[in-house]
Amino acid sequence: MLIDSHCHLESFYRKGVLEETLKTAHEMGVGGFVAVGTSPKDWRLYCELSKQYPQKIYWTAGLHPCDVDENWKDAIVELSTWFTVDPLPVALGEIGLDHFHMPKDPEDADRLKVMQLKAFRAQLELALQFDAPVIIHSRNAFFECVELIDESGVDWNKVVFHCFSEGAEEMEILKARGGRGSFTGVVTYKNAENVRQAALAQGLEKLMVETDSPYLTPVPHRGKPNQPGYTALTAQFMADLFEMPLKEFTRITEANTRSFYGI
Repeated sequence: MLIDSHCHLESFYRKGVLEETLKTAHEMGVGGFVAVGTSPKDWRLYCELSKQYPQKIYWTAGLHPCDVDENWKDAIVELSTWFTVDPLPVALGEIGLDHFHMPKDPEDADRLKVMQLKAFRAQLELALQFDAPVIIHSRNAFFECVELIDESGVDWNKVVFHCFSEGAEEMEILKARGGRGSFTGVVTYKNAENVRQAALAQGLEKLMVETDSPYLTPVPHRGKPNQPGYTALTAQFMADLFEMPLKEFTRITEANTRSFYGI
């Protein structure tokens, strides 16, 4: 079955619809879920869900750049403790840089960029320490993220740029280093030809699919809340893009996801 390689399940849990959501996803052909942590607010929940749903929900922990604030150092100290628990996170992330969601005041924006950069560097050091796969969030900061990963010494084979939204040229930069991108419903959008070309440039060897739910809903439900089951819609679209049967596409992307996360 398909694996949603990157989703955020907290909202489904808080609304009391997680069980129903997972059941719907299973009916759509999605049997595994990587619940991606973004701050201390969701790490414990995702760890508990991975205990409650073994071999179905896997979890990660990281400090998302949009959750970086003056207390980022304390958050990263706490983050390090989660890589000693059972079950372990399957990756460190999502982490990175976001230069899109910035304060309007230039000085405030500059201060936040510096904090994001420091938090990103510190978490890359943790990834090295724990030999963990790394999930990268990059928004208007692709080349800066690449430079920092290069500097960190992290093994690029353990790096995925989630929700890849760049073009084929940027994908070639990742490929040359051994990294990869994973693809959301954005690939189905009419104005996302660059993302489709990036997917084709990457090829099937390292390809993974994700929803990033509850965000970035694929066509034909764009504009409505996303859900993990919609991995199947993106997968079907991409199978058509690669001119191959969905069953074979599913087999390849499931294997890629399990290999990357060690699940």
